[in-house]
Amino acid sequence: MTASRATIEEVAAAAGVSRSTVSRVVNGSTAVSPEALEAVRRAIDELNYVPNRAARSLASRQTHAIALIVPEDTTRFFGDPFFAAIVAGITGALGGSDYLLNLLIASDDPGDKMTSFVRNGGVDGALIVSHHTSDAYVDRIADAVPVVFGGRPIHRRDSDYVVDVDNVASARLATQHLIDIGRSRIATITGPLTMLAAGDRVQGYRDALADAGLAPFAEEEGDYSESSGAEAARRILAAGTPDALFAASDLMARGAMAALRRAGLRVPDDVAVVGFDDSSVALTTDPPLTTIRQPMYKQGESMAAVLLARLSGGTPERTTMLPTELVVRGSA
Repeated sequence: MTASRATIEEVAAAAGVSRSTVSRVVNGSTAVSPEALEAVRRAIDELNYVPNRAARSLASRQTHAIALIVPEDTTRFFGDPFFAAIVAGITGALGGSDYLLNLLIASDDPGDKMTSFVRNGGVDGALIVSHHTSDAYVDRIADAVPVVFGGRPIHRRDSDYVVDVDNVASARLATQHLIDIGRSRIATITGPLTMLAAGDRVQGYRDALADAGLAPFAEEEGDYSESSGAEAARRILAAGTPDALFAASDLMARGAMAALRRAGLRVPDDVAVVGFDDSSVALTTDPPLTTIRQPMYKQGESMAAVLLARLSGGTPERTTMLPTELVVRGSA
Protein backbone atom coordinates (compact mmCIF):
# COMPACT_ATOMS: atom_id res chain seq x y z
CA MET A 1 0.00 0.00 0.00
CA THR A 2 1.38 3.42 -0.88
CA ALA A 3 1.69 6.30 1.55
CA SER A 4 -0.83 8.34 -0.40
CA ARG A 5 -3.55 5.68 0.00
CA ALA A 6 -3.06 4.78 3.65
CA THR A 7 -5.43 6.55 6.05
CA ILE A 8 -5.32 7.31 9.72
CA GLU A 9 -8.22 4.86 10.19
CA GLU A 10 -6.15 2.07 8.62
CA VAL A 11 -3.24 2.85 10.94
CA ALA A 12 -5.63 2.74 13.91
CA ALA A 13 -7.03 -0.62 12.80
CA ALA A 14 -3.58 -2.12 12.25
CA ALA A 15 -2.41 -0.89 15.64
CA GLY A 16 -5.58 -1.94 17.44
CA VAL A 17 -6.15 1.55 18.84
CA SER A 18 -8.56 4.40 18.27
CA ARG A 19 -8.18 7.08 15.62
CA SER A 20 -7.65 9.68 18.37
CA THR A 21 -4.76 7.67 19.78
CA VAL A 22 -3.04 7.66 16.39
CA SER A 23 -3.63 11.40 16.13
CA ARG A 24 -2.08 11.99 19.56
CA VAL A 25 1.00 9.97 18.65
CA VAL A 26 1.44 11.74 15.31
CA ASN A 27 1.15 15.13 16.99
CA GLY A 28 3.70 14.32 19.67
CA SER A 29 1.42 14.03 22.68
CA THR A 30 2.82 12.22 25.72
CA ALA A 31 -0.67 11.09 26.82
CA VAL A 32 -0.23 7.67 25.22
CA SER A 33 0.83 4.42 26.86
CA PRO A 34 4.18 2.96 25.80
CA GLU A 35 2.41 -0.10 24.37
CA ALA A 36 0.06 1.99 22.23
CA LEU A 37 2.92 4.22 21.13
CA GLU A 38 4.93 1.25 19.90
CA ALA A 39 1.90 -0.30 18.17
CA VAL A 40 1.14 2.93 16.30
CA ARG A 41 4.75 3.40 15.27
CA ARG A 42 4.87 -0.17 13.98
CA ALA A 43 1.67 0.34 11.99
CA ILE A 44 2.98 3.59 10.51
CA ASP A 45 6.13 1.80 9.39
CA GLU A 46 4.21 -1.14 7.91
CA LEU A 47 1.70 1.03 6.05
CA ASN A 48 4.21 3.73 5.10
CA TYR A 49 1.73 6.26 6.44
CA VAL A 50 3.19 9.74 5.91
CA PRO A 51 0.40 12.33 6.03
CA ASN A 52 2.58 15.25 7.06
CA ARG A 53 5.91 16.27 8.51
CA ALA A 54 4.97 15.14 11.99
CA ALA A 55 4.36 11.60 10.81
CA ARG A 56 7.57 11.51 8.84
CA SER A 57 9.39 12.65 11.97
CA LEU A 58 7.72 9.91 13.98
CA ALA A 59 8.70 7.21 11.52
CA SER A 60 12.32 8.32 11.27
CA ARG A 61 12.62 9.57 14.86
CA GLN A 62 14.16 12.75 13.39
CA THR A 63 12.94 16.14 12.21
CA HIS A 64 16.29 17.30 10.77
CA ALA A 65 15.58 20.64 12.39
CA ILE A 66 17.22 22.40 15.32
CA ALA A 67 16.05 25.45 17.25
CA LEU A 68 17.95 28.57 18.18
CA ILE A 69 16.21 29.77 21.32
CA VAL A 70 16.78 33.38 22.35
CA PRO A 71 15.03 34.43 25.59
CA GLU A 72 14.85 38.11 24.59
CA ASP A 73 12.27 40.40 23.04
CA THR A 74 12.43 40.97 19.29
CA THR A 75 13.60 44.58 19.66
CA ARG A 76 16.77 43.48 21.43
CA PHE A 77 17.34 40.54 19.07
CA PHE A 78 17.07 42.51 15.85
CA GLY A 79 18.82 45.58 17.26
CA ASP A 80 22.03 43.92 18.49
CA PRO A 81 24.72 42.87 15.96
CA PHE A 82 25.81 40.17 18.42
CA PHE A 83 22.83 38.02 17.49
CA ALA A 84 23.30 38.53 13.74
CA ALA A 85 26.86 37.23 14.04
CA ILE A 86 25.76 34.24 16.13
CA VAL A 87 23.07 33.31 13.59
CA ALA A 88 25.55 33.68 10.72
CA GLY A 89 27.95 31.30 12.45
CA ILE A 90 25.22 28.75 13.10
CA THR A 91 23.92 28.80 9.53
CA GLY A 92 27.48 28.51 8.27
CA ALA A 93 28.00 25.35 10.30
CA LEU A 94 24.65 23.89 9.22
CA GLY A 95 25.28 24.57 5.53
CA GLY A 96 26.86 21.19 4.90
CA SER A 97 24.34 19.25 6.99
CA ASP A 98 20.76 18.08 6.51
CA TYR A 99 19.49 20.31 9.32
CA LEU A 100 17.30 23.40 9.09
CA LEU A 101 17.34 26.19 11.68
CA ASN A 102 14.18 27.23 13.53
CA LEU A 103 14.48 30.63 15.25
CA LEU A 104 12.45 30.94 18.46
CA ILE A 105 12.59 34.40 20.10
CA ALA A 106 10.64 35.01 23.29
CA SER A 107 11.46 36.67 26.60
CA ASP A 108 8.80 34.43 28.17
CA ASP A 109 6.77 31.41 27.08
CA PRO A 110 3.15 32.02 28.13
CA GLY A 111 1.05 28.93 27.66
CA ASP A 112 4.22 26.87 27.12
CA LYS A 113 3.78 27.12 23.34
CA MET A 114 7.49 27.17 22.55
CA THR A 115 8.34 24.61 25.20
CA SER A 116 5.62 22.26 23.96
CA PHE A 117 6.80 22.62 20.37
CA VAL A 118 10.29 21.51 21.35
CA ARG A 119 9.27 18.85 23.86
CA ASN A 120 6.72 17.29 21.49
CA GLY A 121 9.23 16.57 18.78
CA GLY A 122 9.34 19.79 16.77
CA VAL A 123 13.16 19.73 16.64
CA ASP A 124 15.96 17.26 17.29
CA GLY A 125 18.00 19.63 19.45
CA ALA A 126 18.40 23.25 20.51
CA LEU A 127 20.93 26.04 20.84
CA ILE A 128 20.25 28.56 23.61
CA VAL A 129 21.84 32.01 23.94
CA SER A 130 21.25 35.08 26.15
CA HIS A 131 19.50 33.28 28.98
CA HIS A 132 18.52 34.92 32.28
CA THR A 133 17.86 33.68 35.81
CA SER A 134 14.11 34.04 35.21
CA ASP A 135 14.04 31.83 32.10
CA ALA A 136 12.56 28.73 33.72
CA TYR A 137 11.30 27.36 30.41
CA VAL A 138 14.89 26.97 29.23
CA ASP A 139 15.44 24.28 31.87
CA ARG A 140 12.37 22.37 30.65
CA ILE A 141 13.68 22.45 27.10
CA ALA A 142 17.13 21.27 28.20
CA ASP A 143 15.50 18.31 29.92
CA ALA A 144 13.73 17.27 26.69
CA VAL A 145 16.25 17.49 23.84
CA PRO A 146 20.02 17.74 23.37
CA VAL A 147 21.02 21.36 24.02
CA VAL A 148 24.16 23.45 23.61
CA PHE A 149 24.35 26.72 25.53
CA GLY A 150 26.06 29.86 24.29
CA GLY A 151 27.43 31.08 27.61
CA ARG A 152 27.17 29.27 30.92
CA PRO A 153 23.61 28.33 31.87
CA ILE A 154 22.19 29.75 35.06
CA HIS A 155 21.87 26.38 36.80
CA ARG A 156 24.94 24.56 35.47
CA ARG A 157 24.84 20.77 35.45
CA ASP A 158 27.71 18.40 34.72
CA SER A 159 25.80 17.15 31.68
CA ASP A 160 25.53 20.60 30.01
CA TYR A 161 27.38 21.47 26.81
CA VAL A 162 28.63 25.06 26.68
CA VAL A 163 30.45 27.34 24.24
CA ASP A 164 31.73 30.48 25.95
CA VAL A 165 34.46 33.06 26.42
CA ASP A 166 36.20 33.93 29.67
CA ASN A 167 34.18 37.01 30.60
CA VAL A 168 36.04 37.61 33.86
CA ALA A 169 39.45 37.64 32.18
CA SER A 170 38.14 39.71 29.26
CA ALA A 171 36.69 42.43 31.48
CA ARG A 172 39.86 42.44 33.56
CA LEU A 173 41.85 43.00 30.34
CA ALA A 174 39.60 45.93 29.34
CA THR A 175 39.89 47.56 32.75
CA GLN A 176 43.62 46.95 32.97
CA HIS A 177 44.07 48.79 29.69
CA LEU A 178 42.34 51.84 31.16
CA ILE A 179 44.59 51.63 34.21
CA ASP A 180 47.68 51.27 32.00
CA ILE A 181 46.89 54.51 30.14
CA GLY A 182 46.76 56.36 33.45
CA ARG A 183 43.07 56.39 34.34
CA SER A 184 42.02 55.91 37.97
CA ARG A 185 38.39 57.03 38.26
CA ILE A 186 37.00 54.12 36.27
CA ALA A 187 33.26 53.46 36.05
CA THR A 188 31.45 50.55 34.44
CA ILE A 189 28.10 49.99 32.78
CA THR A 190 27.11 46.38 33.32
CA GLY A 191 24.82 44.13 31.38
CA PRO A 192 21.64 42.83 33.06
CA LEU A 193 22.78 41.13 36.26
CA THR A 194 20.23 38.37 35.72
CA MET A 195 22.82 36.98 33.26
CA LEU A 196 25.97 35.19 34.38
CA ALA A 197 28.10 36.83 31.68
CA ALA A 198 27.18 40.29 32.97
CA GLY A 199 28.12 39.34 36.52
CA ASP A 200 31.42 37.88 35.31
CA ARG A 201 32.29 41.12 33.51
CA VAL A 202 31.64 43.11 36.67
CA GLN A 203 33.89 40.70 38.56
CA GLY A 204 36.72 41.15 36.06
CA TYR A 205 36.38 44.94 36.31
CA ARG A 206 36.53 44.81 40.11
CA ASP A 207 39.47 42.39 40.12
CA ALA A 208 41.60 44.64 37.92
CA LEU A 209 40.84 47.67 40.08
CA ALA A 210 41.58 45.79 43.29
CA ASP A 211 44.93 44.60 41.93
CA ALA A 212 45.81 48.23 41.20
CA GLY A 213 44.66 49.46 44.62
CA LEU A 214 41.71 51.34 43.12
CA ALA A 215 38.04 51.38 44.09
CA PRO A 216 35.19 51.25 41.55
CA PHE A 217 34.16 54.82 40.68
CA ALA A 218 30.58 53.83 39.80
CA GLU A 219 28.66 50.78 38.65
CA GLU A 220 25.40 51.21 36.74
CA GLU A 221 23.33 48.49 35.14
CA GLY A 222 22.11 48.46 31.53
CA ASP A 223 20.48 45.86 29.32
CA TYR A 224 23.10 45.80 26.50
CA SER A 225 21.07 48.30 24.44
CA GLU A 226 22.33 51.69 23.26
CA SER A 227 19.61 53.59 25.09
CA SER A 228 20.41 51.86 28.38
CA GLY A 229 24.07 52.80 27.96
CA ALA A 230 23.14 56.45 27.53
CA GLU A 231 20.86 56.40 30.56
CA ALA A 232 23.45 54.62 32.73
CA ALA A 233 26.08 57.18 31.72
CA ARG A 234 23.75 60.02 32.75
CA ARG A 235 23.33 58.38 36.17
CA ILE A 236 27.09 58.08 36.55
CA LEU A 237 27.62 61.73 35.62
CA ALA A 238 24.96 62.82 38.09
CA ALA A 239 27.20 61.49 40.86
CA GLY A 240 30.53 62.71 39.48
CA THR A 241 32.82 62.61 36.46
CA PRO A 242 34.93 59.51 35.82
CA ASP A 243 38.05 59.64 33.71
CA ALA A 244 37.32 56.25 32.14
CA LEU A 245 34.38 53.97 31.44
CA PHE A 246 34.15 50.26 30.65
CA ALA A 247 30.83 49.31 29.05
CA ALA A 248 29.89 45.63 28.84
CA SER A 249 28.73 45.93 25.20
CA ASP A 250 29.59 48.07 22.21
CA LEU A 251 26.01 49.30 21.94
CA MET A 252 26.04 50.54 25.53
CA ALA A 253 29.44 52.15 24.92
CA ARG A 254 28.05 54.05 21.93
CA GLY A 255 25.10 55.25 23.98
CA ALA A 256 27.43 56.30 26.79
CA MET A 257 29.69 58.21 24.41
CA ALA A 258 26.70 60.18 23.13
CA ALA A 259 25.71 61.04 26.71
CA LEU A 260 29.27 62.12 27.53
CA ARG A 261 29.35 64.34 24.46
CA ARG A 262 26.05 65.97 25.41
CA ALA A 263 27.53 66.69 28.85
CA GLY A 264 30.40 68.57 27.20
CA LEU A 265 33.00 65.85 27.82
CA ARG A 266 35.51 64.70 25.20
CA VAL A 267 36.42 61.07 24.42
CA PRO A 268 39.14 60.11 25.13
CA ASP A 269 40.60 63.37 26.49
CA ASP A 270 38.22 63.68 29.43
CA VAL A 271 36.79 60.14 29.56
CA ALA A 272 38.37 57.10 27.90
CA VAL A 273 35.84 54.44 26.85
CA VAL A 274 36.20 50.69 26.26
CA GLY A 275 33.39 48.45 25.01
CA PHE A 276 32.87 44.72 24.57
CA ASP A 277 32.12 42.59 21.46
CA ASP A 278 33.99 44.31 18.60
CA SER A 279 30.77 44.31 16.61
CA SER A 280 30.15 46.56 13.61
CA VAL A 281 29.08 49.23 16.12
CA ALA A 282 32.70 49.75 17.22
CA LEU A 283 33.58 51.41 13.91
CA THR A 284 30.56 53.76 13.92
CA THR A 285 31.54 55.74 17.01
CA ASP A 286 33.53 58.98 16.97
CA PRO A 287 36.29 58.25 17.77
CA PRO A 288 36.28 54.52 16.87
CA LEU A 289 35.76 52.30 19.89
CA THR A 290 38.44 50.43 21.78
CA THR A 291 36.81 47.14 22.69
CA ILE A 292 37.17 43.49 23.61
CA ARG A 293 36.79 41.31 20.54
CA GLN A 294 34.86 38.14 21.16
CA PRO A 295 34.58 35.72 18.20
CA MET A 296 30.80 35.92 17.78
CA TYR A 297 30.64 34.13 14.42
CA LYS A 298 32.90 31.40 15.79
CA GLN A 299 30.67 31.08 18.85
CA GLY A 300 27.65 30.35 16.69
CA GLU A 301 29.63 28.03 14.45
CA SER A 302 31.06 26.12 17.42
CA MET A 303 27.67 25.78 19.12
CA ALA A 304 26.18 24.25 15.99
CA ALA A 305 29.18 21.96 15.48
CA VAL A 306 28.92 20.63 19.03
CA LEU A 307 25.18 20.00 18.66
CA LEU A 308 25.63 18.26 15.30
CA ALA A 309 28.27 16.05 16.88
CA ARG A 310 25.89 15.16 19.70
CA LEU A 311 23.04 14.39 17.31
CA SER A 312 25.28 12.08 15.26
CA GLY A 313 26.31 10.13 18.35
CA GLY A 314 29.69 11.79 18.81
CA THR A 315 31.34 12.82 22.08
CA PRO A 316 32.38 16.48 21.79
CA GLU A 317 33.97 18.40 24.65
CA ARG A 318 31.38 19.60 27.15
CA THR A 319 32.98 23.05 27.44
CA THR A 320 34.47 24.98 24.54
CA MET A 321 36.25 28.21 25.53
CA LEU A 322 37.04 30.67 22.76
CA PRO A 323 39.72 33.40 22.99
CA THR A 324 39.11 37.15 23.20
CA GLU A 325 41.46 40.06 22.58
CA LEU A 326 41.72 43.77 23.19
CA VAL A 327 41.38 45.93 20.07
CA VAL A 328 42.78 49.42 20.70
CA ARG A 329 41.24 52.32 18.79
CA GLY A 330 40.73 56.03 19.34
CA SER A 331 38.30 55.97 22.30
CA ALA A 332 40.97 54.73 24.72
